[in-house]
Amino acid sequence: MPGYILTGAPGSGKTALLRHLEIDGYPVVEEAATDVIALDQALGRPEPWREPDFADRVLDLQRRRRRRADVHAGLVVFHDRSPVCTLALCRHLGMTPPPALLAEVERMATDRRYERTVFFVRNQGFVEATAARRMSFEESLVFERVHELTYREAGFDLVDVPAGALPTRVAAIKRAVDRLRLPGERRR
Repeated sequence: MPGYILTGAPGSGKTALLRHLEIDGYPVVEEAATDVIALDQALGRPEPWREPDFADRVLDLQRRRRRRADVHAGLVVFHDRSPVCTLALCRHLGMTPPPALLAEVERMATDRRYERTVFFVRNQGFVEATAARRMSFEESLVFERVHELTYREAGFDLVDVPAGALPTRVAAIKRAVDRLRLPGERRR
């Protein structure tokens, strides 16, 4: 079951896009890092991304969620981020990526669980701070560039999803998927 990844800078609107696609009937796989952060913060760890095992815990949750998505074989599935995003986060934070993460990113190039085409959701011109998202707009632009470079280095083709109204962005993603899918393949 190949899946399409949606990625981009924090606050770019990925979650709203995923919610819209989900309501339109597409299976979605939720982002892992934000949930790991939320749980850790609820347990009294205010900055879990600074802990040495953070990337491993994110990767573990990403793997489990991807495996649960296998029940949607043959359908177009959208993933909110991927292990490549976790590698980009490690790079952005100056952390050494764990060996399991590097192996997973390398495996992504050969196992075809993810489509080679990734939807790169561009920033909307601002970032709203949350408990898990503590960066300025300027920092998010740097992070956006790190994401882009990391995906390109990993061999993925990026399709820009420019800033704009949510329905326009969703329609652009659907049109691109329709062009990428082979004739006769199931859309949902």
